[in-house]
Amino acid sequence: MHPSSLLHSLKWLLSGLLLASLMACSTVDHGKAPSLERGASWVVLPFANHTETPLAGNRAEAVALALLQAQNIGTVQRYPGHVQQESLFDGSENKRQEEALAWAREQNLRYALTGAVDEWRYKVGVDGEPAAGVTLQIIEVSSGQTLWSGAGGKSGWSREALSSVAQKLIRQLLRAGLASTR
Repeated sequence: MHPSSLLHSLKWLLSGLLLASLMACSTVDHGKAPSLERGASWVVLPFANHTETPLAGNRAEAVALALLQAQNIGTVQRYPGHVQQESLFDGSENKRQEEALAWAREQNLRYALTGAVDEWRYKVGVDGEPAAGVTLQIIEVSSGQTLWSGAGGKSGWSREALSSVAQKLIRQLLRAGLASTR
């Protein structure tokens, strides 16, 4: 084999491996985007924290709120109640969620975004890669029906911020859930 064709083949092989490794850093699954009313009122409800990282749910809520507001889909607010989860095994998660949804109904809000954080950490090891795992749900407030849900996990490079990885993941999930609203 000629050296230049060998080098060309090697470049293609390395490019393919690099692309495959980049794709392996993220996994996202979601349902079909629902038809949502543009200009509707939205609320970001409490996110459950299923991690050992304190306030991970609050952090994900803040990112989701900012990204949802940036979509220019209508008015967006955050549930004002105190809903901080005290511990990983706090059993009152469903009660807090129902209280927040009842409040949203009283406010005559149309849609709610809620979710859970399943991973929010830097992986142990030399590189300390950031990793985030999130589930999101879009709920019709009046009926309590889940219109859309998605789940994803993403890891980043050792010099990347965890908040950046989480923001990319939440943005990707929101784009999928809001695709028919645009």
